Amino acid sequence: MQFRNRRSVVFGLIAFAAVTGLRHASAQNEDVVHIVSGSVKHVARAPKKLVVKTDDGVEHTIKWTGKTTWQGTKDSGKGIKQGSELTVRYTEKAGEKTAVGVKDISKDTKKALE
Repeated sequence: MQFRNRRSVVFGLIAFAAVTGLRHASAQNEDVVHIVSGSVKHVARAPKKLVVKTDDGVEHTIKWTGKTTWQGTKDSGKGIKQGSELTVRYTEKAGEKTAVGVKDISKDTKKALE
């Protein structure tokens, strides 16, 4: 009887460890998306980076890729320039921010003020 109980306990512990490990591994593979809004301080097209300054003065350097989606501007942000108002959705890995989506809200801001 003791052998059966030990086997059940060991099996239960192994199953628990496997489920916990799988849950932890899947949580690490999910990218957390952050959102920042502010005005463009600098745009560098060659390295595909832009600096967005928020209202509280924090500057965010964010790169974009061919997978980045753009709204309210021409392809690959060709209409973005210094002073443009943006909302940027980005992920961050190893301290590097990569844009998932960029929306030019400059026109929306002008319409709201009129």
